[in-house]
Amino acid sequence: MRDEGIPIITSLLDTDKYKFSMQQVNLHQYPSAMAKYRFKLRNKGIDLTPIAAAVREQLTMVAELRFTQSDLDYLSRESHLSTDYIDFLSDFSLDTKHIHVNEISGGIDIYADGPMLKTSLWELYVLSIVNELWFRYTVAEPDYNEGRARLAKKIALVKNAGAIPGFNFTDFGTRRRFGKQWQAEVLGTLQKELPDNFMGTSNYYFARENNLTPIGTMAHEYLQAWQGLTHPLDAQKAAFNAWAQEFRGCLGDALTDIIGMDSFCEVLDLYFAKQFDGFRHDSGDPAVWCDKLIARLTELGIDTRTKRAIWSDGLNFKTMLDLYQQFHGRIQTGFGIGTNLTNDLGYTPLNIVMKMVELNGRPVAKLSDSAGKTMCENDDYVIWLAGCYGRKQEFVK
Repeated sequence: MRDEGIPIITSLLDTDKYKFSMQQVNLHQYPSAMAKYRFKLRNKGIDLTPIAAAVREQLTMVAELRFTQSDLDYLSRESHLSTDYIDFLSDFSLDTKHIHVNEISGGIDIYADGPMLKTSLWELYVLSIVNELWFRYTVAEPDYNEGRARLAKKIALVKNAGAIPGFNFTDFGTRRRFGKQWQAEVLGTLQKELPDNFMGTSNYYFARENNLTPIGTMAHEYLQAWQGLTHPLDAQKAAFNAWAQEFRGCLGDALTDIIGMDSFCEVLDLYFAKQFDGFRHDSGDPAVWCDKLIARLTELGIDTRTKRAIWSDGLNFKTMLDLYQQFHGRIQTGFGIGTNLTNDLGYTPLNIVMKMVELNGRPVAKLSDSAGKTMCENDDYVIWLAGCYGRKQEFVK
């Protein structure tokens, strides 16, 4: 294997910003919550068992890391992170007893279980490690020149698009990156070539190293967790209320597809429309989604030009520009691009996720607007939850 034994994660900051925001809510509002997260490989015909031992080795190295004083000083500059949360991080560490890597027929089974405060951060480290190890194993000599050529074409697409005031995008590619080295090169190139359009990164490590703006708010796990904290049918509204109470107007972008966009529009009343500045799409038809968002905000009497639509589902540069052209002037637009940005060198990317599947012994689920994205270990719960929202037939196998 190429670069065998060389650590992939060398700083606990090498993860997405929203992991810390969500962990702060966890610390303040449900510190005793117990959670379970499960890894899933969506690609067919790929067997990850050859890298299982290396995954365990890398995760053990992650468990030896601590936040340095420099890390804590950097995080302290984030106005939404509280002093007591920074103190919590000062002696924080991950423990390998909470992360499990087992070889099974045709693949590997990875899951984390234990206190949510000690398990939630494993997700991004696992995904980055699995990705990079897979490509260390399968690609002896990476064709970085091919990656550079592909990146140059994307940059040219933006530069040649004409007048595109307000067009901007953010790197959301840590979880699907080809490797840490390649992500660093991509970000440096974008900073140089597209300074007016490239807004920052979700990754705290690269934000600090490259003097970029760290960007991110909440993920599905935050909204799912509330299904285990309150009645599942009250969970979406409870989660948004708790977020508003915690951050008092900061981090004002709401994720809309935990139950589906139609359900979100029912929850989106005037209070939430004023609490949140932006709304993030992560499944379903991106144009239909935005039309629904604009219609609901208009119904509430909101000037949609004061709000922001953010897309983050399977984007490429052409899709981003097309959506910008379609909705510019009607609503502010923003894009979070992942795999197509940080893992486009000509090799088939891994389609991997690690999702919360249980909280406090209760199943939790995301009812995506895209087929195949729902992940839960209790089929009866998925069918019950979907049925409550008139979507049962979409999820009956």
